[in-house]
Amino acid sequence: MELMQASRQWANRPADQRFTSLDALVAHTNHQRSISKGLSIANRMISAAPIKDDDTRKSLVVMGPGGAATAPTHWSFSQLAARAGAPAGYLRSLPADIAADAINWGLAKRDVEDIGVLLRKEDGIGAVELAAVTGPQYGRVWNAQIATALRERFGDGVTGDFRVPGEWGRALETVTTDNTTIYASDRDMFVFLADETHRFDVPDRRNGKSGEMSRGFFVWNSEVGSASFGIATFMFDYVCGNRIVWGAQGFERLNIRHTKSAPHRLIEEVMPAIHSYANRSVSGIIDGIAKAKHARLNDAEAVADFLQKRFTKSQAVAISAAHLAEESRPIESLWDVTVGVTAYARGVRYQDERVKLETQAGKIMALAR
Repeated sequence: MELMQASRQWANRPADQRFTSLDALVAHTNHQRSISKGLSIANRMISAAPIKDDDTRKSLVVMGPGGAATAPTHWSFSQLAARAGAPAGYLRSLPADIAADAINWGLAKRDVEDIGVLLRKEDGIGAVELAAVTGPQYGRVWNAQIATALRERFGDGVTGDFRVPGEWGRALETVTTDNTTIYASDRDMFVFLADETHRFDVPDRRNGKSGEMSRGFFVWNSEVGSASFGIATFMFDYVCGNRIVWGAQGFERLNIRHTKSAPHRLIEEVMPAIHSYANRSVSGIIDGIAKAKHARLNDAEAVADFLQKRFTKSQAVAISAAHLAEESRPIESLWDVTVGVTAYARGVRYQDERVKLETQAGKIMALAR
């Protein structure tokens, strides 16, 4: 299976969102947190208003309690528009005064409710920025919390065991903004680290031949509600120059929505999961694979029953066919099922469906532990 998440980050992030170490990421995210302030206010206490940029142009600001003006980001404007019940794309096409009237009318029609806002202000520079408009129960996990925890466990992300992955299995001489896998913006963050130093041999990796694999993980988050908070762990063959993860296996994902309990779950679930994964010995991983290979499914009927309990009927048939094409024999064990699922997932067009399949494959392998 190929994992494209890191490759999309690599392809789309501008230079100012790329960091060459966890140290740099921690410095950036700590600064972002230091200039940020979260508040809970009633929706009746905010309104939109047009202001003149020059003699011919107006822009829109959001007025808070006491008449304080804030400049919405592209993202927070979309969130505000959603709370007003209006499509953000359409509002952006309108003159500022008409868009402001539409937002205010929509907010006035809603029941009185509390909303959460996130404000940012650089000392002595520009206006206050409205970074997010969320529900009052939004559980903000700060990027700085995650970045700091990663640095405490993995060092700078450049010289330790888990670091920015190399290209085609060869370690990077220098991590640059062109090849890094550490990213953050005012909207989200994404980190991909891998341990390619302690590669391990997997017997019967493909077609009866052994093969070496490495361990890696993704961590992602958004302080402003544009993404959930989560971690995905996996084994893989290598990472190419475009940061595509090739030959991924054993994909496991823990996703946490930003509900009120999210900050507590960061401490109670995610950080221990990262520590456990990082500390897991290579022998333990090999043992887990061996157990999956020895967890036999008795016959074709047992295989079909196992698959149809976890996948649709058409997917079950396709997974069996994918394994047969990949290995030239039918599915016989839990390991074979994960091979079949990942082989089938390669041909799935939509990313969301591929991620679901990847996650399910990881859960199946874990059944043998």
